[in-house]
Amino acid sequence: MTDHFDSRFPSVEALRAQAKKRMPGFAFDYLDGGCFSEVNLARNTSDIREVQLKPYYLRDYKGASQKTELFGETYDAPFGMAPIGLQGLMWPNSCEILAKAASDHNIPFVLSTVGTASIEKVAEITEGKFWFQLYHPAEDELRDKLLERAWAAGCRTLVILADTPTFAYRPKEIKNGLSIPPRMTARNIFQMCTHPTWSFSQLFAGAPEFKTMKEYIPKGLNMKHLAQFMNKTFSGRLNEEKIKPLRDKWKGNIVIKGIVNPEDAMAAIRLGLDGMIVSNHGGRQLDSGQSTIVPLTELAQQFKGQIKIMMDSGIRSGPDITNALASGADFTFLGRTPMYGVGALGKTGGHHTFIMLKRQIQQVMEQVACEKVSDFHNHLIKR
Repeated sequence: MTDHFDSRFPSVEALRAQAKKRMPGFAFDYLDGGCFSEVNLARNTSDIREVQLKPYYLRDYKGASQKTELFGETYDAPFGMAPIGLQGLMWPNSCEILAKAASDHNIPFVLSTVGTASIEKVAEITEGKFWFQLYHPAEDELRDKLLERAWAAGCRTLVILADTPTFAYRPKEIKNGLSIPPRMTARNIFQMCTHPTWSFSQLFAGAPEFKTMKEYIPKGLNMKHLAQFMNKTFSGRLNEEKIKPLRDKWKGNIVIKGIVNPEDAMAAIRLGLDGMIVSNHGGRQLDSGQSTIVPLTELAQQFKGQIKIMMDSGIRSGPDITNALASGADFTFLGRTPMYGVGALGKTGGHHTFIMLKRQIQQVMEQVACEKVSDFHNHLIKR
């Protein structure tokens, strides 16, 4: 595999700055922003970086391996690509770019129901080794069709979403009139014209669409009616009655995303789910909630070994990943950093970002004398 690492952008901060230059403001705001005043968006990352690790310098150290087993698969690193909706709006073909990079780096790629590549396309790119995140439809018939397509395409891990019971209040998106395709306001047109690389790439790629959902969307809907259709189609709030038939129908692994308290964790275990992702939707839903590292620590202490415990939200860098692992996570996911990579570097951005994260994790492991990912908890300095 070609080394696509670009030494001009050795950090997430450098990638973010370059992505901001190359992306129209409305696209960057969607990627970078959170809800309300973005308090929890900032707290997610700052609290992760309060974690401290203890190094051991005189130990007999045999080297580090990032190999991580999860649901019978062995991945090359302890992180995966989180599900993101509207990826193709932020950068043309970014969903396909990141699926290919994740596959090449042997890490899981999670496709969102409202992603801009279809189930079948992602299955082709990843040779069937992908996860599918289901936004729960209001109608059982549509739910079953999506499950059947995902299973037929080779997907064996289903992610169900608990942390979006209602549509978020995100001031930047309201101001920008965010939609697919982008709304043609004078402001947005100006932003497109002043970002020609994005615009020409979008022209060649074609207007972004909800590819997985395309066959179910009535033809000829304008943007207002498309939004109304999507709002009506997805019922939002997940509960035990909706999860039970999913567990009966889906014969593979089921992971629930958005668990942040013991009551919900116990329900997930009782329902026979295989994993949970401690998540607050990247600080995009509840501004007054806890940062994810706080409930992760508590849930890992109580439920470790009973269910696979993963985390997303706030993770940006390799040290963020290792801090989450030390705090009890079995695995991690991140979305914004790989998208910054694609925004900054286009087709090679996914590869660059995953190489960067692996190198950062490797450095931390070697520095603290951690041989296996599962040993990080032994390096946590408890306060």
